[in-house]
Amino acid sequence: MSSVPRSTASSSPPAAAEASIQVRDLNYFFGRGDLRKQVLYTISLDLYPGQIVIMTGPSGSGKTTLLTLIGALRSAQEGSLRVLGQELVGLGNRQLVEIRRNIGFIFQAHNLFESLTAAQNVEMAVELTGNFRGKRKQAVDILGQVGLAERADYKPAQLSGGQKQRVAIARALVNQPQLILADEPTAALDKQSGRDVVTLMQHLAQERGCTILMVTHDNRILDVADRIINLVDGRLESDESPQQFVDSHTPKALDQKMFLM
Repeated sequence: MSSVPRSTASSSPPAAAEASIQVRDLNYFFGRGDLRKQVLYTISLDLYPGQIVIMTGPSGSGKTTLLTLIGALRSAQEGSLRVLGQELVGLGNRQLVEIRRNIGFIFQAHNLFESLTAAQNVEMAVELTGNFRGKRKQAVDILGQVGLAERADYKPAQLSGGQKQRVAIARALVNQPQLILADEPTAALDKQSGRDVVTLMQHLAQERGCTILMVTHDNRILDVADRIINLVDGRLESDESPQQFVDSHTPKALDQKMFLM
């Protein structure tokens, strides 16, 4: 397979911007010895401040693995991986924890503390920055932006699945991080709630220069992306604008691809 160019018309960087994420020839393996299996192959990729990038691809293609490597939740093994100006390859666990303080994570599992209210769950993220004053107001404000102002003092057992996910999203966004990594953030949300959440992400990207990398199969939100990268069998297959992606995945385009294979 031919390599995908690092820069295309759909992924042109903002003027004079330094990449928030810079990946070069990244390989990753699970297991050791005879059980060692490669799951990512020579990934090279640049993501810039203010960009929303959607990562798609079949199940098992390595999307979540790449997301967790960029988020310093796994240790990178081969190649180069720079996140927010810091090379992650070779860092120890304590240094990786420091990197994670500047990243907002949204995962499919909401991972809320059942004994705490929605606001208290969000406040915990504020406390991690060392800011204890005004944390209640920050928590309530961001809960209001995801449509949960009236549920601020409810515990998770009193919330629906979609509401729990919105609390988790509020927790990830409350500190206005430089980088947001999201794994299927709208999977548990209805159409309007999902749209509200991605609109909030758009504002963070546009007004705060936040970089957002989102894994999703939700075709309803493809329009918010600046770029869509497609990962197949651990390889970066394409890096396109949303319109290019839609055009290349029409039935006619897919039939042409099959004919050429």
